[in-house]
Amino acid sequence: MSWNLEDAGSQDGRVAIVTGANAGLGLETARALAESGCEVILACRNADKAAAAREQIIRRQPGARLACMTLDLSRLVSVSDFAQKFKRRYQRLDLLINNAGIMMPPFALSEDGFESQLATNYLGHFALTGRLLPRLLATSESRVVSVSSLAHRWSPIRLEDPHFANGYDARLAYGQSKLACLMFAYELDRRLCDGGHRTLSVAAHPGVSVTNLADHFPLANALFKTAARLVLQSAAAGAQPLLYAALAAEVEGGDYCGPLWLNQWRGPPGKVGSNRRSKDPAVAAQLWSLSEQATGVSYLS
Repeated sequence: MSWNLEDAGSQDGRVAIVTGANAGLGLETARALAESGCEVILACRNADKAAAAREQIIRRQPGARLACMTLDLSRLVSVSDFAQKFKRRYQRLDLLINNAGIMMPPFALSEDGFESQLATNYLGHFALTGRLLPRLLATSESRVVSVSSLAHRWSPIRLEDPHFANGYDARLAYGQSKLACLMFAYELDRRLCDGGHRTLSVAAHPGVSVTNLADHFPLANALFKTAARLVLQSAAAGAQPLLYAALAAEVEGGDYCGPLWLNQWRGPPGKVGSNRRSKDPAVAAQLWSLSEQATGVSYLS
């Protein structure tokens, strides 16, 4: 029997952060969590878009408890400011959904000197998780959900040149960032377990949805995209693996969740596999060390 949100029961009294909650998968995830009873923090770079997303959710669920907080994951100072403000306002954090991301933009460096996709998709979330870890550890049955992608198969972790100083390939850079998210989820789980903590670290991916079709396939034309709507997932369906990872009782630390059909492109959510490269503990440890050095945020070391 397929899992659905009703199986998780009421989430009343719980607090969740969803990064990139103003559109697409993040919006659908935030909406579902709010409808289940969570107080949801919409953590978004653009305050106006966050406010519009909040109003959209409230129109459907008038009693939803939602807060908008500004977070630009490409800027470490913004991550630090967000975490400080959150910890002043909230004494618990049940769910941290590390969802926000960018996909295959032209080459750019963040203000901290990081390749933009690695900065936004991974390093910002690494720093955010570390800065919020005290609240997560203090909250019973808390979880961190790191959003990866089928694109984790596209590239290794370039430990010697993670920021593509020797030539940029947008596709490889995106793949590296999503592999980093997945390896982080696995490594975070190992370190939480080694420390005797009960917070779970899990990963999820949405398959291929209409919302990200043009980004995955830049040459797709309007006719192809129209036809694809018949076979690919909607944003709401793509959010189901994220919700499953966050709420399903059978999910354990270190699990990877995604659609179960068509080579993980679409279908009901469940536990799925990832490639051998993603499970290399030696590279994961090196990535963790690189991340601590880059962000200045050290934890579980």
